[in-house]
Amino acid sequence: MTDTNILQSEVPLCELNDLQEQQATEMVVEQRQLFAVRYNDCVYAYWNICPHMGSPLNWVPNQFLDINKESIQCALHGALFEIKTGQCTMGPCYGDALQPVKLRCDKHQYFITAGQPLPPIPVNLRAQALADLDRE
Repeated sequence: MTDTNILQSEVPLCELNDLQEQQATEMVVEQRQLFAVRYNDCVYAYWNICPHMGSPLNWVPNQFLDINKESIQCALHGALFEIKTGQCTMGPCYGDALQPVKLRCDKHQYFITAGQPLPPIPVNLRAQALADLDRE
């Protein structure tokens, strides 16, 4: 029996040169969304969950940064988070932080490390509402 709340094996994320400076990318691992940002020639990754509402941070694919590309911004309510720490610096979740994704770097190749806890699988509210309608 495997623990579905722990990432069982390492997953390749990207090479440093796959991202331009202050550019983000997103992917799904084990049915969970995450995103990574290149900032000052390092890659930082977080689970794509706003600590305020539990919703994804972005509405547009790969768009996670504010207009100045200096902070991560929640598209739902505008909260700002530090890229390097995930700490919320402005908005309704001030003082909270994004949940980091642990990475390993090997010669500019980044990997999502195995053995780290996974967040809960998000509920697809649209699919749930449609299923509820079908049951009525």
